[in-house]
Amino acid sequence: MSSWLENEYPLHEAACESYRRNGHIFLPGVVPAAEVQTIRPVILGVVDEVAKARDAQGRISDYSSLFTQVTNVWRLNETVRTFVCARRFAGIAARLMGVNGVRLYHDQALIKEPGGRPTPWHQDAYYWPLNTDHTVTMWLALVDIPQRMGTMSFVNGSHRNGSFRPMEISDDSQRYFESIIREERPEVQSYELRAGDATFHSGRTLHSAHANNSDRRREVMTIIYYADGTTVLEPDNEHRKTDLKVFLPGAKPGGPAVSELNPLLYP
Repeated sequence: MSSWLENEYPLHEAACESYRRNGHIFLPGVVPAAEVQTIRPVILGVVDEVAKARDAQGRISDYSSLFTQVTNVWRLNETVRTFVCARRFAGIAARLMGVNGVRLYHDQALIKEPGGRPTPWHQDAYYWPLNTDHTVTMWLALVDIPQRMGTMSFVNGSHRNGSFRPMEISDDSQRYFESIIREERPEVQSYELRAGDATFHSGRTLHSAHANNSDRRREVMTIIYYADGTTVLEPDNEHRKTDLKVFLPGAKPGGPAVSELNPLLYP
């Protein structure tokens, strides 16, 4: 598996410009289909072990009605470590953001069971004590994901809107952002993915996910990156305080956002 992980994905400048304009992009075949079948059972095995142990992994909120999540899977399995730390993925993140280097913030396996509720509208950056606009999440499909299974929706250009109220994922955030979308009528874009396809979205991009109305699990692996040289933001909510402790252990507000959990993955 390791050789293709070092190969750069053929990413054109038009795609980078689209990402910077809209705050998100769909990229097909980021992982070859045959390689998905190799890594998928390994990731799911770790997820099932953590779920069985009922390990909250330091999280404040329980989103179990929305999805099962396991963070820093790369720390729990060597095969997943090689996968998550791949130059191929980090190179895409760096080129989309237009930065020279990127570090790993953390990964998350997200499993939405059949009948799983919609994920409310939210911005990821609310949770992260990172003093930068240069953050991006790869949302990688481990199975084919049609809309009825819980695909993502993104509000085009929302990463440039600095007037949104900071809100955690909740019914309140759904009502608040839904009202803005209804009034302002921005373009909302969704994608259906095949196994190995991925979307990339900025930490400030407003997004949500549909309910899983299928009879199969929606299986996704996400990896979050930020620009090398980022400093730590003074946490202004409990989630950022927790994230600082869990994902940037030892780092201090105003200092470099670097710890043993945040390796430099590119260049």
